[in-house]
Amino acid sequence: MKADIGLIGLAVMGQNLVLNINDKGYAVAVYNRTAEKTRAFMEGAAADRDTIIPAFSLEELVQALDRPRRVMLMVKAGSVVDQYIESLIPLLERGDVIIDGGNSHYPDSARRTRALEEKGILFVGSGVSGGEEGARNGPSIMPGGNERAWPLIKPIFQAIAAKTPDGEACADWVGASGAGHYVKMVHNGIEYGDMQLISESYHLMKGALGMDNERMAAVFSAWNDTELDSYLIEITADILTTRYDDGSYVVDSILDAAGQKGTGKWTGISALDAGIPVTLIVEAVFARALSALKENRAAAAARIPGPEARFDGDADAFLEEMRLALLASKIVSYAQGFMLIRQASEEHDWGVNYGNVALLWREGCIIRSVFLSDIKAAFDRDPALDNLLLDDYFGSLVQRAQGAWRRVVSEAIRLGIPVPAHAAALAFFDGYRSERLPANMIQAQRDYFGAHTFERVDRPRGEFHHFDWIGSGGNAVSGTYNA
Repeated sequence: MKADIGLIGLAVMGQNLVLNINDKGYAVAVYNRTAEKTRAFMEGAAADRDTIIPAFSLEELVQALDRPRRVMLMVKAGSVVDQYIESLIPLLERGDVIIDGGNSHYPDSARRTRALEEKGILFVGSGVSGGEEGARNGPSIMPGGNERAWPLIKPIFQAIAAKTPDGEACADWVGASGAGHYVKMVHNGIEYGDMQLISESYHLMKGALGMDNERMAAVFSAWNDTELDSYLIEITADILTTRYDDGSYVVDSILDAAGQKGTGKWTGISALDAGIPVTLIVEAVFARALSALKENRAAAAARIPGPEARFDGDADAFLEEMRLALLASKIVSYAQGFMLIRQASEEHDWGVNYGNVALLWREGCIIRSVFLSDIKAAFDRDPALDNLLLDDYFGSLVQRAQGAWRRVVSEAIRLGIPVPAHAAALAFFDGYRSERLPANMIQAQRDYFGAHTFERVDRPRGEFHHFDWIGSGGNAVSGTYNA
């Protein structure tokens, strides 16, 4: 018997994907760098599964595969992926497929696509979201790379992927080169933003309203029956009520210093490089960095007083305003994320279908929510939509929430409770809807001290001018540059 696909890397994600693939009727050959882990898997979770085939060398793995061979890597991103690819190349033939299912940086996937195509091997860089549960029961899968590989892996990927209520698989071709891992990167960036926004709402409930865990959980559960229906809201309610055996709450014992693995930072760096104002995600990344300065914050708290963080108004009305503020901020987060995906797709000629991206995120992934069906519908209505804020449905939601949004951010500032993601979202909204911003002053300053030139309101865009501000600057060539 030959296997339909091989998988390298038997950590929890890899093991769960193997079991998921095998459940769907496909034979899987498996390999891990340490033979002990392969044996443990075969004797444990894979016991009595005749169509999971252990291999104890890469040669043995490749020999166990039906042609064209499909090999999926579920290993640590970076040099480890390259090492496995280099080891596999001599064992494979033209038309075989290598799939990287880890959290690789998209330029690496672009490079690997080009390098392997020169050798006749088809490379796919695929984002896989949903964690351990998703890998086992249905993840969101975002493949990109060499499009000729998609028909060879599509049946397997769409069989194992999460399904929407309409039965559509949350696995479809994203685009060429590094598109798959780029979309996964932005997904993770939006995830950073969503988590920060929810945490800020939790902070306001706890710090401003003095709510206990059970009451906060009830509010998040109620919010999950509204437009905010999502996996992250759902698990937040569950987290708040989970206790240790002694009755104490688990969340209350967790140090307030957040970790990160880099995909949010990559999203911010990509946005800065592209000049796309993905402000909410960047603030969420910095909020984690600030949280990690626990000892510094503890010292500052003892020396720098602030206002008394207690809300003295109608708590129920404020909670509804908080829900609307969270909804509006969430819309901005996704609007910024899709702006970034659009810019990258156009720059690299990836041909990304933005509505399909929203569908891929509808189930299986960490940011899955009912909300994403509305995003898909927005791009179905207008595939060339520049910004979700310009869609009638999302525009009306933000207009309805705008007053509450401003009051929540203002009240948080008055009480000294930091809400960087909510505030960044509101600042972006106000900037985006402003026909005129004070950037003319910035341009004047740049031209004054550095002759960086400026455009004029009464001249065509792209025509640059310089003014001799101090009367002795001499002539300047009309042009512009970055500095």
